[in-house]
Amino acid sequence: MTASPTPTAVLVHGAFADAASWSGVIAELQSHGIPVVAPPNPLRGLAADAAHIASVASQIDGPVVLVGHSYGGALITVAGTAENVVGLVYVAAYVLDEGESLGELQGRFPDSPLTSNLKQATYPVEGAEPAVEVTINPDAFPAVFAADVPATVTKVLAVAQRPLAAAAFTETASAAAWKTKPSWALVAGADQAINPEVERFGAKRAGAIVVEIEGASHAVAVSRPKEVADLIRDAVRATS
Repeated sequence: MTASPTPTAVLVHGAFADAASWSGVIAELQSHGIPVVAPPNPLRGLAADAAHIASVASQIDGPVVLVGHSYGGALITVAGTAENVVGLVYVAAYVLDEGESLGELQGRFPDSPLTSNLKQATYPVEGAEPAVEVTINPDAFPAVFAADVPATVTKVLAVAQRPLAAAAFTETASAAAWKTKPSWALVAGADQAINPEVERFGAKRAGAIVVEIEGASHAVAVSRPKEVADLIRDAVRATS
């Protein structure tokens, strides 16, 4: 079987969302003939989740461009070391350095409103004590996560959140694939979940090609799918 000359875009969702959050972006990419995979992200910890994404990528025949939203950016930073990954696209995302955690990167900048609106719960762990996971308080979800998305949609998204294991904030990245692979980054200018300064800093440090969308919320892939898909297309074209 011949490998496809067009890289496959693998879209990695972040915390408090699922792969359906990429629906508009997927439709845009498919309309331009770009192969797409949007795998589920377990959201149970940086090392385990990155290993899962690397496994998905390495089983694709041909080159892959990894795209990460939010916490998904931390995962593609590690998973991007997979041999067939040819580029990285960060969408309103954390761009970690090797040995750095989400908490450390965030700690360099003022907190976003997300921090004070997290709700804790526990989940069972086989053979161990229950572990802590977090979601966004549903009342705060529209303003924090998706301020530029219609209220009818955010009300649904708020109750369909996928929780993130709290341990993910303190685990450190075992690699930084952007040191050896080209990267692109989209900064959501009105992001209330990740301070836009965190996004700008990480993108600059990685030497990424940066696009900033003024007024865009954290849910930029939902509210501005065409602009997000355009940046992914740029990455796919550049690495073809």
